[in-house]
Amino acid sequence: MAILRDLYQEVILDHNKHPRNFRVMDHCTRSKEGYNPLCGDHYTVYVRLEGGVIADVSFQGAGCAISKASASVMSQVLKGKTVEEANALFDEFRGLVTGRTDTEREAERLGRLAAFSGVSEFPARVKCASLAWHTLKAALEGGEGRDKVTTE
Repeated sequence: MAILRDLYQEVILDHNKHPRNFRVMDHCTRSKEGYNPLCGDHYTVYVRLEGGVIADVSFQGAGCAISKASASVMSQVLKGKTVEEANALFDEFRGLVTGRTDTEREAERLGRLAAFSGVSEFPARVKCASLAWHTLKAALEGGEGRDKVTTE
């Protein structure tokens, strides 16, 4: 398990230092702003849907290493998924970071998402890890809107 934990930590550090899809998307079909008042994480998530499929997803903003890495991994994992598949992955990710998923048993299937399993040991960090996911879910459900998604 220690080797697995080290690998997970490496994934988080890499995605924090070199976030994937960290950009404003010019031709998005949906976007939403998210904010975690507990620690100040603040991101806008951009999505381009094509026929119910997430053709592209990106994010822009600032936050802690966990929130940035989570948004980065999310942006990679969800490209090419249907909205229904994205909603299912949201539920899986929430189970993962809240400790309801047996990570050892599910590690291979979860892939890079498993890197966030350790977050469940730090309840205050669950909101950091899940901010981008909640923001994306709100974008998929409601499109544009003035209300920010918050973790409160």
